[in-house]
Amino acid sequence: MLWVTTTASSTPCCKRRADLPHRAWSPAWLRLLARLAGALLLAGVLAGLGLQARADALTAEIGPMQLDRSDDGLLLSTNLHFELPYQIDDALRQGIPMYFVADAQIQRERWYWSDQQLATASRHYRLSHQPLTRRWRLHISSTPFSSSGLGLALGQTFESLDDALASMQRISRWKIMDTAPTQSGVSVQLRFRIDLSQLPRPLQIGALGRSGWNLQLSRTQMLEDAP
Repeated sequence: MLWVTTTASSTPCCKRRADLPHRAWSPAWLRLLARLAGALLLAGVLAGLGLQARADALTAEIGPMQLDRSDDGLLLSTNLHFELPYQIDDALRQGIPMYFVADAQIQRERWYWSDQQLATASRHYRLSHQPLTRRWRLHISSTPFSSSGLGLALGQTFESLDDALASMQRISRWKIMDTAPTQSGVSVQLRFRIDLSQLPRPLQIGALGRSGWNLQLSRTQMLEDAP
């Protein structure tokens, strides 16, 4: 009779994932991960704000100014290019009037002393929305608006906000000086901004220092010498 010898062998299998011991995160590691996540979130927010501020800076500007000497004085024509920040747009649509100011300053350079100021001129704008008629109203005045009324202001009505803004952004033959200067080295600085001092007091406090309420444009241009 033939005898056969056999050898039994076995290979241990790997443990199932459920059988592996669970590795607990220490509180120190959890705090570190939370700080890293917060830092990444803050960096993303700051980057977004920086890109938005850069975009606003690129889109808000004053176009080339046309400065004409005439018998009536020195006349300024130009176009403003900007979009209303969200907070200003939202306040307008809620029925809160917004106020803007255009300031022109005429100066003459002097090498031996500070620049000589020849004249200043201001133009005030009041933009409002009428919810009942869904129309927009723009008033323009050479003096600031008072709480008692609009005073001597030119008023226009528009069907849309874009039309009202287009009218406000277009400055045509604005007399900024009664007598046109004949000297050389004369410059004109034009600034346009929102007038926060005209807003209701609670809005003034909330808007102070917030980028969403910031709208300022400026341009300086030399006046060509008189022939």
